[in-house]
Amino acid sequence: MAKIKKGDLVQVITGAKPERGGDRGKQGKVLDVLVEQNRVIVEGVNYITKHSRVGQSQRGTKTGGIETMEAPIHISNVALVDPSTKKPTKVGHRVEEQTKDGVKRTVRVRYAKKSGKDL
Repeated sequence: MAKIKKGDLVQVITGAKPERGGDRGKQGKVLDVLVEQNRVIVEGVNYITKHSRVGQSQRGTKTGGIETMEAPIHISNVALVDPSTKKPTKVGHRVEEQTKDGVKRTVRVRYAKKSGKDL
């Protein structure tokens, strides 16, 4: 089961410091998970400039040029953020019994482990 999913709040834990132009310590929401490449796209992190060929649409407007967009970052370089402490944390799974419409089901639930407090 995946530890990081689309929509999670994550923090970059490796890379250059922000004063050197890096992204370490930045937090953002996961926009997409690329499972085959073990990468995630995080909102506001790892910006690149992409050059696309200038063309014309059928209405005559110009398309293309230089645009900035988020590039994928390896999944090992981000950590899930604990919603209560706003610190990066490890993720665990536990099996719970849930009753819905009179039917019992066993479900795996993600939870945030201790994030640097009370160790």
